[in-house]
Amino acid sequence: MRKNLIASLALLLASSTAALAAGASDGKVKIGILNDQSGVYADFGGKSSVEAAKMAIEDFGGKVLDVPIEIVDADHQNKPDIASNIARQWYDTEQVDTIMELTTSSVGLAVQALSKDKKKITINTGAATTDLTGKACTPYGFHWAYDTHALAVGTGGAMVKQGGDSWFFLTADYAFGYSLEQQTSDYVKANGGKIVGSVRHPLSTQDFSSFLLQAQSSGAKVIGLANAGLDTANAIKQAAEFGIVQGGQRLAALLFTLAEVHGLGLEAAQGLTLTEGYYWNLDDKSREFGKKFFARTGKMPNMIHAGTYSAVTQYLKAVQKAGTDDSDAVAKALHEMPVDDFFGRGGTVGANGSMIHDMYLLQVKKPDESKEPWDYYTVLATIPGKEAYIDPAKSGCDLVK
Repeated sequence: MRKNLIASLALLLASSTAALAAGASDGKVKIGILNDQSGVYADFGGKSSVEAAKMAIEDFGGKVLDVPIEIVDADHQNKPDIASNIARQWYDTEQVDTIMELTTSSVGLAVQALSKDKKKITINTGAATTDLTGKACTPYGFHWAYDTHALAVGTGGAMVKQGGDSWFFLTADYAFGYSLEQQTSDYVKANGGKIVGSVRHPLSTQDFSSFLLQAQSSGAKVIGLANAGLDTANAIKQAAEFGIVQGGQRLAALLFTLAEVHGLGLEAAQGLTLTEGYYWNLDDKSREFGKKFFARTGKMPNMIHAGTYSAVTQYLKAVQKAGTDDSDAVAKALHEMPVDDFFGRGGTVGANGSMIHDMYLLQVKKPDESKEPWDYYTVLATIPGKEAYIDPAKSGCDLVK
């Protein structure tokens, strides 16, 4: 009788373990949004990305595998050590299943490395460096909205084709800036252009005068701004004060989004060429999401906000397809499933974790060309995903066979 009881208990335990493995491991699916909410990239992603994630969860129905979907968010202050500590706490004590957004490449790389050790999925929508799906790729790391190669092909390619064949870079002094400068330099040189110089500036620089004077005196036809957020906006404002554009040089905003254009205003931003993976006024699908987002936040979304919505939705679809929140099973589903929403539009996920989708070459309108609030862009071209993104086989990711 005792043997029968032990056998019954063992069977019950095995059944319970199997049931947990086949569903949500702790009775919920929990998503963390970790980004800059108070610094130079607060408008770039920030709390608006959190709202985009909440919208995705609500639109999904608030549940997956018959358990609730929860969300937690935090400000990493653009510091990899703070981000890693938050991520570790989320994983170890708060049962967070996945972390997303991760603006700032140094943060994205640090959290992706930690998540590999913890066997947790990260989906970067805010960080830019191609290292995430290159030499630093992991089985659990995904890169969703854009990367430095896509920006280089879009904005860099457009400027070279328009005669901008000599470049000087103002570069943010961390992984993202280096990657964006390198990718754009390679593309410029491959198309017959030359790089005449570069200078690096700290994150959150207030005074660009010395950097801009170096760029001005270089004689380069194009000054490439390999930075983002308020850094780019401040550089553009101060370039106007120095009369750089009036003097015949052109500015290339290599990572600039709708949020920063709005903050800068059309008078200052008019004529800028840039690349995004989403524009709210592109078509009916884009407008539908844009208007829902505006009703909630009072602003139109950029590619980071739209990409975060897409990433959260696709993650939940993958959990549903896998029938579990186990990271290995969910990662497998993410690689297998096509991305077909208002953002991805027939996107695919490469073996290196890169979500390959179309990008858009855009030009900021003159004030008199804008027909309604937030009508800021003219779409110059659609860049097919296979052109915009590195072939996974050539990415340097050791997961690609």
